[in-house]
Amino acid sequence: MSINLSTTIFHNTIQEYLIALAIFIISLIVLKAIRTVIFNQLDKLAKKTKTDIDDTFIKIIQSVKPPFYSFLAVYFSILTLNLTPLASKIFNAILIIWLTYQVVIAIQILINYIVKKKFPGDKKDRAMPELIGKILKGTLWTIGILLILSNLGVNISSLIAGLGIGGVAVALAAQNILSDLFSSFSIYFDKPFEIGDFIIVGTMMGTVEKIGIKTTRIRALQGEEIIFSNQQLTTSQIQNFGKMKERRVIFRLGVVYQTPTEKLKKIPHLIQEIIQAIKLTRFDRTHFVKFDNSALTFEVVYYLQTPDYNKYMDIHQAINFQIKESFEKEGIEIAYPTQTIYLNKN
Repeated sequence: MSINLSTTIFHNTIQEYLIALAIFIISLIVLKAIRTVIFNQLDKLAKKTKTDIDDTFIKIIQSVKPPFYSFLAVYFSILTLNLTPLASKIFNAILIIWLTYQVVIAIQILINYIVKKKFPGDKKDRAMPELIGKILKGTLWTIGILLILSNLGVNISSLIAGLGIGGVAVALAAQNILSDLFSSFSIYFDKPFEIGDFIIVGTMMGTVEKIGIKTTRIRALQGEEIIFSNQQLTTSQIQNFGKMKERRVIFRLGVVYQTPTEKLKKIPHLIQEIIQAIKLTRFDRTHFVKFDNSALTFEVVYYLQTPDYNKYMDIHQAINFQIKESFEKEGIEIAYPTQTIYLNKN
C-alpha cells in the first residue's frame, strides 16, 4: 500500500514531517559530535597544561545535559513546519528559558572559578569571597529572569521601576547595615589589615581574629574580645604592626659626670659591637647627645629585623645585659638621679 506524501496532517504534509524528522536526526548527531570533539580537545589540553582554566571550560560543557541537545534538534526541525501561533510561542518560550538558564549556569561556573582563584584564603577568610560570589550570582539570575520576561512579551519597565523604589526603601531602612557591608568590601579589597595582624585603634589594641560582613573582632592582650563595626574601622586611624617588616628601636642611657673623656669616646664603639654581635639586629648609630642634670646622655638607635614583639623584648634585654657587663669591665658607671649639695662653712 503506497503512502501519499502530499497528504496533509495538522497543516503539514507527510513529506514535510519526514524532512523535519531528518533534520532532527542530523541536528542531534551534529550537536553531539561537536560536544564530543570540543570535550576531547579540552580534555587533551587539560592534561598538557598546568592551569585549571581548561578544567573550568570542561565543567561548563558538562553542565549542558543531553536533553538540551535533543530540544535544540527538535527546535531546528520544527522550523520547517507550519505551527500554530500558540505552539510557536511555547517552543520559543522554552528555548529562551533554557538558553538563559544554560548561559547563567556557565557564567556562574566562571564566577566560582574567579572567586576561588583571586581570593584563595583559608576557611576563616572565605566569608567575603563567598558573599561576593552570591551577590554576583543573584544579580546574574535577576538579569536572566528579566531577559526571559522581556523576550516573552512582558513589559518589564514597571517591574524595574518597582524594584528600584523597593531597593531605595530597603537601603534607607538598612542604612547602617549597608554602611558596614560596604566598609567590609573596602577592608577586604584595600587590606589595611588582615587576620593575624596586631593593630591599635584609638586606645584599643589586639590581634585581628575575624573580619566579618558587619563587624571585625580582635583579641586584646588581656584576653578579651573587642568588636568593632566595619564602618568605625574605615573611618578611624589604624596602627598596623602586622605590616611592620622591621622595628626601629631608640633608647637613651646616661653615665655619671665623673666619667673620663677617654672612656666617653669608647662608649659608641662598645655599644656598636654589642648590637652587631646579636642576630636579627642592624646597628644605626650611637651619639653623645645631651648634658642632663645628673648624667651625660647617649642616644642609641638600631633596627630589629622582625615584627615579633616578644622577640624584640628578648633581644633588647640581651643588649641591656651586655651593655651593663661591658660598662662594668671598663669601669664606666651608669648614672641615676642625684643631687650634690655644697655647704659654705662661712
